[in-house]
Amino acid sequence: MPKRFLPGAVLFLGAIAAFGQTGAVPAAPPAYTVQTGTHIPLGLINSVSTKHSAAGDRIYLETVFPIVIANRIVIPPGSYVTGTVTDVKRPGRLKGRGELYVRFDSITLPNGVTRDFRSRLGSVDARGDERLDKKEGMVQGDSNKGGDARTIGEGAATGASIGAIAAASAGHAGLGAGIGAAAGAAVGLAGVLLTRGPDAVLAKGSTVEMVLDRPLMFEASEVNFASTGGAGHFSDGGGPVTRTGGLLDPGRRLPY
Repeated sequence: MPKRFLPGAVLFLGAIAAFGQTGAVPAAPPAYTVQTGTHIPLGLINSVSTKHSAAGDRIYLETVFPIVIANRIVIPPGSYVTGTVTDVKRPGRLKGRGELYVRFDSITLPNGVTRDFRSRLGSVDARGDERLDKKEGMVQGDSNKGGDARTIGEGAATGASIGAIAAASAGHAGLGAGIGAAAGAAVGLAGVLLTRGPDAVLAKGSTVEMVLDRPLMFEASEVNFASTGGAGHFSDGGGPVTRTGGLLDPGRRLPY
């Protein structure tokens, strides 16, 4: 090849090589990792409690807030989470609170992509007075010590009134009141011994936080939700637990 054509040939071949490399090796789509320790807010679809649930029962929840990575929604609201009740301890009759242990097992995105994992509770916004022991991962019911004392006191007062009235005709009103008070207190104590304290309840619609104990990885193709419909929110609405009444009232002593 004449020397005058050599520089042009080199440039031409270099351009072809560069074009071939650009076309043959496309950039890989990004992957997204939800890191360990991420807090994911959830709403309960079904209710669980120390009264009606047992170890091994399933708990169903849905995400209520999106998890975003690099300006991309990776876990959208309406994703489904399943969990398991791992242990249940009923409240005692004189002392001891109800205890409910829950573990999270899997998440399913609206497009059907599913990941299995193990995760724990990070916080609880229940509809009663339940609280979370973060160290144990346990939901604990309210104590009813005040209610126990009130029950015994009301029994004593009622007994005193009845005793005073009954003994007044015999001229021993003071003695009758004392005997009646003791008898009434005994009846109140018996009522306390026959009933349990408030159960721990996570009602439908309560909000909890799940804390990941391992990373969740998704490919770009797995976080495409363009073809998925809007997810229903079955956890919306009032749960069955209120402090002033309702289907279940944990503020009231229930028979065992």
